[in-house]
Amino acid sequence: QVQLQESGGGSVQSGGSLKLSCAASGASGFTIRGYCMGWFSQAPGKERERVATIAGTSNTWYADSVKGRFTISRDNIKNMLYLQMISLNNEDTAMYYCAEDRWCQPEYKYWGQGTQVSVSS
Repeated sequence: QVQLQESGGGSVQSGGSLKLSCAASGASGFTIRGYCMGWFSQAPGKERERVATIAGTSNTWYADSVKGRFTISRDNIKNMLYLQMISLNNEDTAMYYCAEDRWCQPEYKYWGQGTQVSVSS
């Protein structure tokens, strides 16, 4: 069983920055090395959307709406996933979730509880 815990959300003004973190844990010997990790967002009344993913090979993927503004990264030693967000705008307001699975695919097996990001004008 894998546990994911997000942190770093908050309220910022448009144009501001935030860095989200996701701490992954599991049974003895657990590691995120080689696994796909991703960030997803869900705004009120909308479906969950994939924001960014980073494969076990460290290949990255970004949604068009965040390219050039968000950077996903991972620390396989610390079992941490990060999302650096800059130039935030109102449309970035959402609950952000991290997820993990063996492969980068539409559905992920493990999910965190989410951290709220609110951007105001």
